[in-house]
Amino acid sequence: MKLQEMEQETEATQLKHPRIVSETEWVVARKDLLTREKEVTRLRDEVSRHRRELPWVKIKKKYIFEGPDGKEILADLFDGRSQLIVYHFMLGPGWEEGCKSCSYLADHFDGANWHLPHRDVTLVVISRAPFSEIEPFKKRMGWRFKWVSSSGNDFNFDYHVSFTKEEEAKGRVYYNYGMEEFISEELPGLSVFYKNEDGEVFHTYSTYARGLDILVGAYNFLDLVPKGRDEDPEATMSWVRHHDRY
Repeated sequence: MKLQEMEQETEATQLKHPRIVSETEWVVARKDLLTREKEVTRLRDEVSRHRRELPWVKIKKKYIFEGPDGKEILADLFDGRSQLIVYHFMLGPGWEEGCKSCSYLADHFDGANWHLPHRDVTLVVISRAPFSEIEPFKKRMGWRFKWVSSSGNDFNFDYHVSFTKEEEAKGRVYYNYGMEEFISEELPGLSVFYKNEDGEVFHTYSTYARGLDILVGAYNFLDLVPKGRDEDPEATMSWVRHHDRY
């Protein structure tokens, strides 16, 4: 039996036969866990502080996007606010549908969008597929957030979420701040930008891979239950489907 299978069987056994204790013993164990949870919370706050203290990079290139409001440059996407979050959604030219894992994340965006504008934040989704291919999929999924196309510009390549045929041929690409094995022409990510009163735009932050977990509210719910995320650690999100296909 493989080690992974043994671990899964052990976990299943533990779930079937949990340790049963008195309420008093349970409270002791819960308080011990609470101490650890508070440590994580304090560490998360500290990491967030360091994130806000990162230096910025001024954007000099002019990117032109196509979306529901026609052609727009990056500064236009702020929609009158000073902070912009861009989710790099895996939907390449000619794809029949968007990535199911990106869709899992995107299912959380509309709820957040009720609140983000009230903290001077605009959220926009960007993909390399033409806008004419984005709109049908967005309609199918029932999403309301703004989604524009970077088709025809270098935006996706400059933020290391799209890769050229030459990079594919080499088998290695720059992703998540290091060289990684090529697995797809499109990969997920998130980038943050700031626009000052003079209209200058700055790149302040980007994150990729597991750094995107924080966007998935459903994972936070799953982390609370006895079976946890209950997914293959070697193929996370393999269980996920587009929400209209469960």
